[in-house]
Amino acid sequence: MSETQQVTDLPSAAPPGGNGIDRFFKISARGSTFGREIRGGFATFFTMAYILVLNPIILGSAKDKFGHQLDHVQLTTATALVAAVMTVIMGVGGNLPLALAAGLGLNAVVAFQIAPLMSWDDAMGLVVLEGLLICVLVVTGLREAVMHAIPQPLKQAISVGIGLFIAFIGFVDAGFVSRIPDVAGTTVPVQLGGTGTLTGWPVLVFCLGVLLTIGLLARRVRGAILISIVTMTIVAIVINSVADVKNWGLTVPKVPDDVVASPDFGLLGHFSLFGAFGETGAITVVLLVFTLVLSDFFDTMGTVVGISAEAGLLDEEGKVPDLGRVLLIDGAAAVAGGAASASSATSYIESAAGVGEGSRTGFSNLVTGGLFAFALFLTPLLTIVPMQAAAPALVAVGFLMMTQVKHIDWDRYEIAIPAFLTIAVMPFTYSITNGIGAGFLAYVLIKAVLGKAKEIHWLLWATSALFLVYFAIDPVEQILGVK
Repeated sequence: MSETQQVTDLPSAAPPGGNGIDRFFKISARGSTFGREIRGGFATFFTMAYILVLNPIILGSAKDKFGHQLDHVQLTTATALVAAVMTVIMGVGGNLPLALAAGLGLNAVVAFQIAPLMSWDDAMGLVVLEGLLICVLVVTGLREAVMHAIPQPLKQAISVGIGLFIAFIGFVDAGFVSRIPDVAGTTVPVQLGGTGTLTGWPVLVFCLGVLLTIGLLARRVRGAILISIVTMTIVAIVINSVADVKNWGLTVPKVPDDVVASPDFGLLGHFSLFGAFGETGAITVVLLVFTLVLSDFFDTMGTVVGISAEAGLLDEEGKVPDLGRVLLIDGAAAVAGGAASASSATSYIESAAGVGEGSRTGFSNLVTGGLFAFALFLTPLLTIVPMQAAAPALVAVGFLMMTQVKHIDWDRYEIAIPAFLTIAVMPFTYSITNGIGAGFLAYVLIKAVLGKAKEIHWLLWATSALFLVYFAIDPVEQILGVK
């Protein structure tokens, strides 16, 4: 937990009449208030509301083996419904400020790697199978055991790496940093702005938002992140109304023509649990499910640890409270996502925006989930926040999570090197899973060459072996004749 939060998040008494809810969610016990939880719920929603736009675009732009595409309106409804239901369930059942929605990366795998090999029903059936397998791992205690087997410094490194990762996401999504096209003929991968300089009104909105956010944080203003998001959204709407702006991205900040939109639940239940085996064969199915499980497993692990650490909820041994229930709900979210044809749903690192706003309990999830439920009918109104107005929150929260780097012993190379690789690989490969895998493999290798192999938990050996397969998946597929 950052020093800023330690100063501002002092316990407060629950409001009159709210003692029952306060005790259930442990709001006062965790040093929070209803006001902070509500603000955090709003902040989390606005930083991840883009998924209502992006998930339908990703899934809707792909065709399955038979040339079929999923309906955009139906995808929007399915995305909002799964996010609303599973976020509320996580809040009530897991009591963590951890929102869930269709997982980015996972949806791309479903759309562009799995669907072309089979029908959409078969592809979503594999997502359901992945979720069921994760639930089995939770029920058997294996998923929780793996998390407990991770040394505390590596958990802290995961949190720091996620902080850099989400800050990088904020910079990229806002257009402050962009990829240099391959045609440029340079080995430099990224640049400032779109052309090496900052141009355009949207980037200005982002820069002003960053300055406003860090200024409010430095003054320890309550609601700093939410105030910044709302303020910069209003500024963006004004700018868009008076200037000719063509590059806002997925969300254009303008007052919508219609406030209410009718949801379409036509995709719910359209999945085939075992149809993929007949389309592609058992080996291909196993490899595809393995890829989904491993990505979901460790993305969630990193997110849960990172959010819990930033919220100050880890115990003395670095364990997450009620971890078994949290992981089971996350696994159930994958099942729900597949069953609704919204792709695998998972825990969102953007929940850190809510934590930065003061969220410490699952009560904030009721707010976030409620807003996703409203989005079923009010999508035009609730999706006017451009990424340039929400991205400053990711940068600010990245800083807050980065402060945990001070707890890592950098003089012990057996910890420092795996920690460094965990931190560096996440943003540099744009993947939480890759960072965790690099850290695990380095930790096991260094311990082994130092003659300390007996200190390594057997689950870390097994997990590292899986990561070897994960990183070498291409030659493995060639050996097995899949490619």
